Amino acid sequence: MKNLITSLTCGLMTLFSFSQEIIQLPYEKSPTVKWTQDEKSYFSDIWQNKVVTNVSVPTMEVFRPKKPNGTSVIVAPGGGLYALSIKSEGTDVAKWLNQKGITAFVLKYRLVPTGNDAVKEISDEGANDPGKIMERVAPVLPLSIADGLSAVAYLRDNADTYKIDKNKIGFMGFSAGGAVTMGVTYNCTKSNRPNFIVPVYPWTTVLPVQDAPEDAPPMLVICATDDPLGLANGSIKLYSSWLGIGKPVGLHMYSKGGHGFGMKTQGYPSDNWIQRFHDWAIAEGITTATNGM
Repeated sequence: MKNLITSLTCGLMTLFSFSQEIIQLPYEKSPTVKWTQDEKSYFSDIWQNKVVTNVSVPTMEVFRPKKPNGTSVIVAPGGGLYALSIKSEGTDVAKWLNQKGITAFVLKYRLVPTGNDAVKEISDEGANDPGKIMERVAPVLPLSIADGLSAVAYLRDNADTYKIDKNKIGFMGFSAGGAVTMGVTYNCTKSNRPNFIVPVYPWTTVLPVQDAPEDAPPMLVICATDDPLGLANGSIKLYSSWLGIGKPVGLHMYSKGGHGFGMKTQGYPSDNWIQRFHDWAIAEGITTATNGM
């Protein structure tokens, strides 16, 4: 009997340790965008990655380090606003940040309503009718940006709960998530302004580069010259817009890496982009060189 109780206790503790901590964010429903399918998670053979689609209610998954240092990062995966590359641009990023004492929040922002396989839809449209992608994305991007603003405001209001510094809340977004990152930065107020931003191969064709705001937070831009979507030029313009008004900014433009490299290993220097982010964050006083494990 004693052994049975011990086994059950260990099993429950293991289950608890892997349980998800999910925050549902405040949001306003759209009067025009409607979802007919539930949120879905599956492995995409096309992208060779785990994805999430049909997000209609914004949430964040919490990743807490054992020894938090106060810095936090909202992680916004990419996927053309049709899907979220939830592993390579989401949970894998969060787990790496945890090792450095940084508390991470993987954001599921609202996406384009799609059918059973959103990745196939955007792949087919990209090959046959690229204009349709922009048409479907246009009414959704403002909702995604609103979700990002809601995420920052929520963390600032609940900083003590998550043992984070309300003045060290960062926003890191990949591709479409990079567009969300910049949308948040261009549209924020004092209550929902991120303290630093990291747009990674940001989708600057869906949200063109604007003038840097007067209160622009420190920014690190990451991209690859050989990005097949042609996003290198937009990343350089983004860097230049910050530089032009004397705001803290860095740029890592890798010669090779392509698009969507995230936490994937390709054998290029771009594999180490996240370590370069950490180096930059230490230099800017955004985080500390402590072990979070």
